[in-house]
Amino acid sequence: MTTVDRLEDYRGELLAHCYRLLGSFQEAEDLVQETLLRAWRSADRYDPQRASLRTWLHRIATNACLTALEGRARRPLPSGLGAAGDDPQAPLTPSLDVPWLQPFPDARLGDPADVAQQRAGLRLALVAALQLLPARQRAALVLREVLQLPAAEVADVLDSTVASVNSSLQRARATLRSAGPAIETLREPADPDERVVVERYLTAFEAADVPGLTRLLADDVALEMPPVNLWLLGRAHYGQFLERVYAMRGPGWRMVPVEANGSPALAAYTPDARAHSIQLFTVSGGLISRSVTFVDPALFRLFGLPPEL
Repeated sequence: MTTVDRLEDYRGELLAHCYRLLGSFQEAEDLVQETLLRAWRSADRYDPQRASLRTWLHRIATNACLTALEGRARRPLPSGLGAAGDDPQAPLTPSLDVPWLQPFPDARLGDPADVAQQRAGLRLALVAALQLLPARQRAALVLREVLQLPAAEVADVLDSTVASVNSSLQRARATLRSAGPAIETLREPADPDERVVVERYLTAFEAADVPGLTRLLADDVALEMPPVNLWLLGRAHYGQFLERVYAMRGPGWRMVPVEANGSPALAAYTPDARAHSIQLFTVSGGLISRSVTFVDPALFRLFGLPPEL
């Protein structure tokens, strides 16, 4: 098999890599296409004695992403922009000028083996924390901690030195430690009850069972709703917000299970069968500790879902 024939085998891994750096699935798709095109055009100059095909492709993809990130604002979640709100009845005004973090549809990885391999490195908490880092620190951390490339290969990818890479890694790890335990999610298995809890949430949500939903929540659960620059903290506020949702829209919501960022997620359709949001959950100790609801019907296309049921 020639080098050109093997390029497509790396699409899923490159897509996950670019997404971690960019925080945007749509931009990641564009840059993976650009990466494979560049690789195809220069395949005759690829030297397997200098680097593996995987490392060579990640070098092309990483540099394409670093160029794209020049002068760009980071992609946050609402919790990265300020303190939690204290009013579940506050106006839900979208902040469309913010380049929000996007979810990653696992089905777009292709090979099911890739999903298992990439799972931890796609966790939303980690990708959100990576946005706190300068672009080159972000790239160094992803290449070393997620892809587990040797420091010498990371230095080669970044046209740097091992000493400079190690210095970048130290600064990046310190920043992430101050932001929370995101880097630990690379090494910790998912909660064994994760899928069961999300299935129970689906059942209770479709039944408009607010007491049942709140029983699935941790005391300090966080609810985020990009592009609304408002987030809520605590089971009581979450429950009050759910009551507001059913008061405004009524019962009859439909939830479609999907996989996003290495975890079970839900696509929500309103009672009039229109696409509403993609909902991602963090489950800890058998309870939901964070819910990020991406209120953007345009995302349904990325998950292969129709705009209406």
